[in-house]
Amino acid sequence: MNRIYLDNAATTPLDKEVLAEMVNVMDNYYGNPSSIHAQGREVRTLIEKARKTVAGLLNAVPAEIFFTSGGTEADNTAIRCGIDAFGLKHAITSKIEHHAVEHTLEMLLKNGVIDKLSYVNIDEKGNVDYAHLEQLLKENERSFVSLMHANNELGTLTDIVKVGDLCETYNAIYHCDTVQTMGHYVHDVRKLKAHFIVCAAHKFHGPKGVGFLYVNHNIKISPMIFGGAQERNMRGGTENVYGIVGLAKAMEIAYAEMEKHQSYIQELKTYLKNKLLAEVPGVGFNGETEPEKSLYTVLNVSFPEMEMSDMLLFNLDINGISASGGSACSSGSNIGSHVLTGIAADPNKPSVRFSFSKYNTKEELDFVVDKVKHIVQQNVSA
Repeated sequence: MNRIYLDNAATTPLDKEVLAEMVNVMDNYYGNPSSIHAQGREVRTLIEKARKTVAGLLNAVPAEIFFTSGGTEADNTAIRCGIDAFGLKHAITSKIEHHAVEHTLEMLLKNGVIDKLSYVNIDEKGNVDYAHLEQLLKENERSFVSLMHANNELGTLTDIVKVGDLCETYNAIYHCDTVQTMGHYVHDVRKLKAHFIVCAAHKFHGPKGVGFLYVNHNIKISPMIFGGAQERNMRGGTENVYGIVGLAKAMEIAYAEMEKHQSYIQELKTYLKNKLLAEVPGVGFNGETEPEKSLYTVLNVSFPEMEMSDMLLFNLDINGISASGGSACSSGSNIGSHVLTGIAADPNKPSVRFSFSKYNTKEELDFVVDKVKHIVQQNVSA
């Protein structure tokens, strides 16, 4: 049986064109990019070509792009070094951010780096309350704002242009976690007004272990990782050359085929949503699901309360379906999804995040619905 992979928000399969590009580099380019001899210069050229490619797609300049080990490092660098560079004592985020953001800000508060951490209100679908955000910006001294573009569990989109405008009005520093949307939407950094955005290549059919941090040219931060002069003195350590080349190739492909893939994957998402509603009684959805409000690659499904609900993902797995999910944290327990807890989802209802890519098909989704229907019928209490 061929497995059905619907966990693309966690990681995507590597595109064969990307793999071929990386293998070519592995086979033919082995110099250290910091070396001044011919082999080193060849590899340095590959890195700078990749940087120029990424910058061009974002309407940035190459000096604004710093390659990292992925989204988590990029988020940490933006938050820790951004707050340090401006001596900020107040930060604003939400209760449903990725742990790379949430845990970093909590650590800075605990260690006294910042004096206050405010949480902007969100509604039951994960939408930011922009009026409350403005209130927090107005009531506090200069703030650091960290709000993601698309929630990785719910898919709910935040209007990051509006957030950027508010941050500009109140002279705040704005970091946006764009890990889930990089390669899936066009990001024009000249229009965004974000000081930092981030990328993880494996979210759009690139390799794991590589990403980048965009830092607006109007600000300057110090490095988080020391040890060498790499990345223009911004990140010590020999560069992941194969990964960087793979990232640039994957991003090139994503931008070239973006419109086609948006249409195709949105059609898959809508198809699964409608089929579940029609065939599985009691099913619902967490977060926004309408195209203009929701990331087209993610559908978070809420199932009716059932016996052994904690076995739902396991049952999907043994039926050859890979997905992810969980439930809201129960009172007094740290086990569960902080995102579902943050939107006050029913902790008794199990949830599954199905996330799609260009490699999925409607035939696969038909199979998924049949298996889900059978599992639910077997386990829902009378």
